[in-house]
Amino acid sequence: MTLQFVKYHGTGNDFIIIDNRDKRVRHTNSEWIKKMCHRRFGIGADGLMLLENHSEADFEMVYFNSDGGLSSMCGNGGRCIVHFAFQLGIIGNMTSFKAPDGIHRAEITGDSEVRLQMNKADIPKVVSPGYELDTGSPHLVVKERNVAEINVSEKGRKFRNEPAYVEQGINVNFMQRMDDGVLNVRTFERGVEDETYSCGTGVTACAITAAFLDNKNEAEYTIHTLGGTLSVSLERKNTKYINIWLKGPATKVFNGSVDYYDEG
Repeated sequence: MTLQFVKYHGTGNDFIIIDNRDKRVRHTNSEWIKKMCHRRFGIGADGLMLLENHSEADFEMVYFNSDGGLSSMCGNGGRCIVHFAFQLGIIGNMTSFKAPDGIHRAEITGDSEVRLQMNKADIPKVVSPGYELDTGSPHLVVKERNVAEINVSEKGRKFRNEPAYVEQGINVNFMQRMDDGVLNVRTFERGVEDETYSCGTGVTACAITAAFLDNKNEAEYTIHTLGGTLSVSLERKNTKYINIWLKGPATKVFNGSVDYYDEG
C-alpha cells in the first residue's frame, strides 16, 4: 500500500506527517515508523505524526519519536500539524486539537507562523543539576555560560541516564541567559536520544525557568535554537504558569509517497 506524506520542520525540528483519518497506519507498527524516521534507510525525521479524527476537537495529533514509540507532547510538532491541517482544509486560521497531553488551541498568524497554546505548568522543581518541570513532556533545564561550547549529545545523554530519569527518560535543555528577554537553548531529546535542532516543549520549559528565576508574573522570551528563533509568552498565577503561547515558523519541506507495510 502506498501512503502520501508531508515533511515539515519547525526551526529545524523535523517531522513526517500523514493524514491517517482512514486509520491505515497502525499505532503499534513501531518498526515501520522507526525505519521511516531513519536518516539513512528512511525519509528521515525527529518524529512521525498521524493526523486523525477526534469527536471533541478539530483533529487529533498522534506523535511518535524516531525510535518508533508513542511519545508525549511535542510543541514544534503541534505547530507543524496545525499548518498541515490548514493545508488540508480541515481547519481555518484558528483551531483546537487533541494532543498527547490534552486539548490545545492554536492560531495561524502568517504564511508559515503558528501560535500554539501550551497547557498549564507547575513552577520548576529545583534539583541538583538545575530545574525540573513538565510542559507536556518532562524536562530538565541546566544553566550554562556558553551553550555553543557544550557537547550536547554527550552531556545530555549523561543527565538523561541518571538513575532518577533512566526508566522514563527526560529531555535535557542547556540554557544560556543573554540580554533581558533573550535565551540561547540547545536540547537533548529522549526518544531521539541525541541533540535536535529545536524543541518546542523544551524552549517552553526554559522560558518558564527564566521567568521563575526573574520572579516575573508576566514575561515574553525570545529563544534562539540551532534551527531558528521561537518566542514564548506566559503568566504566573500562584504556583502555576498559565496562558503560555509558543510561537514560531512551521515550514513545509516537501510532499512524497512511501510504501506502507505491516511489521506486526
